[in-house]
Amino acid sequence: MDRRKFLQAGAIAGVGASVGSGKVLAEDVKDKAAAFLSGKDDRRARIAFIGVGLRGRNHLNIILRREDTEVPAICDIDPAAIEAAQKQIREAGKPEAAVYGDSETAFEQMLERDDIDGVIIATPWLWHSRMAVAAMKAGKYAGVEVSAANTIEECWDLVNAYEETGKPCMILENVCYRRDVMAILNMVRQDLFGDLIHLECGYQHDLRGVKFNNGSQPYGGGVEFGEKAFSEAKWRTAHSVHRNGDLYPTHGIGPIAVYTDINRGNRFVSLTSTASKSRGLHNYVVQEGGEDHPNASVDFMLGDVITTVIRTQNGESIIVSHDTNLPRPYSLGFRVQGEKGIWMDVNRSLCLDGLTNAHTWTEAEPFLKQYDHPLWKKYESKATGAGHGGMDFFVDHAFVESVRRGVDTPLDAYDAATWSVISPLSEASISAGNAPQAFPDFTRGTWMNRKPVFALGDDY
Repeated sequence: MDRRKFLQAGAIAGVGASVGSGKVLAEDVKDKAAAFLSGKDDRRARIAFIGVGLRGRNHLNIILRREDTEVPAICDIDPAAIEAAQKQIREAGKPEAAVYGDSETAFEQMLERDDIDGVIIATPWLWHSRMAVAAMKAGKYAGVEVSAANTIEECWDLVNAYEETGKPCMILENVCYRRDVMAILNMVRQDLFGDLIHLECGYQHDLRGVKFNNGSQPYGGGVEFGEKAFSEAKWRTAHSVHRNGDLYPTHGIGPIAVYTDINRGNRFVSLTSTASKSRGLHNYVVQEGGEDHPNASVDFMLGDVITTVIRTQNGESIIVSHDTNLPRPYSLGFRVQGEKGIWMDVNRSLCLDGLTNAHTWTEAEPFLKQYDHPLWKKYESKATGAGHGGMDFFVDHAFVESVRRGVDTPLDAYDAATWSVISPLSEASISAGNAPQAFPDFTRGTWMNRKPVFALGDDY
């Protein structure tokens, strides 16, 4: 084995041996790492699915495109979703999966199977942490869609199960793999921005047509939600009725956390949140359904714009925005500002001290191409058509490769908990008159010694 492969094998083995609080994965990580690097590992990742609705089938499509995966079982309580998933599997030339779906807890029976290595969870939010914990306790890798948890207690459940079982839990945050986001990560790591000072992000997306529909269309076409509605409107809109806080922080905060080495040399310390008045969802119901529609009398608790300010241990300030109830173009609102320059995705521009004019914005695209992340250069062809501009390929690829190699995932349970806890903390801050809320240290102090691993390998 040449020096490069020797170092890679050592890194893989080291990651696998440091899961949770010193836990070691059940498999022999060193043997698997050596076999993989010698080119002799043809092990398939056996991936089951809990939830095969629209988002679950996006993941399923990517998994079925691979030659190193199998799909032994799927679980969903919607027969139409099961049939659509089985059709995808048949069209991919694969044997149909075993089906579980006779109750809301059918996933527990599926997890008893011994031919499953990992599980992708793409269900309504309230089930995410429960299903991920069950998967880890059943000895399976858990790949959980965002957000991974709704309460502080659920966040701790994820971390505790991870540490107790030694089985990884990966938050499937695809925006961390967005091409421009990864190019900026490359630039951050090459010190083009210097020491980071201030960052911004958010989920700014007109979701009124997702939160309401008439039951036959996925987007728009009515003002129903709950049982009369279609897809996400069946369950997502209820959160806007009963909760007031940043309900969906991870698309923005995931990349920002990676830039600032959160849980790996840095940590979130505290936050404050402020909610605007609530007008957007009511106005949409009246506009589309009339003042006499029953939903026009619903009191939507969620403020139209939620603004959260986070303080980090290393001194960065971070603004996170949640803005989904008003007419507006889509944007995650990224801003990365350091000693040497700034990038903003809204105007697709940057300014770098000594490299661009200090008093005008410069188009970012040439720099994004120059600093394109090595993973995108390597896998661009495979990512084509994978969904969300190709970034879905990368998040599923990282999960599958971690399963195959028997090592920890690059985004782990500590990340899942730390990013997701922003929701309940923001709710608590708003409820307490914008009072500061302390972040739990889910790593129990190990953030001081943990090293960055995201997108530092040759493959994921």
